[in-house]
Amino acid sequence: MSITRMDLNARMSQIVVHNGIVYLSGQVAEDWSAGIVGQTEQILKKIENLLAKAGSDKSKILSTQIWLADAREFDDMNGVWEAWIDPENPPARATCETNLAHQDVRVEIMIIAAV
Repeated sequence: MSITRMDLNARMSQIVVHNGIVYLSGQVAEDWSAGIVGQTEQILKKIENLLAKAGSDKSKILSTQIWLADAREFDDMNGVWEAWIDPENPPARATCETNLAHQDVRVEIMIIAAV
């Protein structure tokens, strides 16, 4: 079975495709000065682009992991998420609060999808 890695560097691949499944690395916003809403919007746009590059789309998302720097921002993040997901094909999902890699990063999202 082949493994395809895209957008890689010495640390990781942004996309790995194996056996009809797309694995995206955790995505954070480019503009860390944006609040939770802006960061979530940026991340979901990045995810759409990465899925398209891998031959997939948000209707094929199987599983999502979301990490929040502050659980009090859960509802604001969810407002963006719920407006973005395919309402006919919502994925399995887990969300938790954790310390993220930088104090200005409010949210990180990781996706697994079918091709």
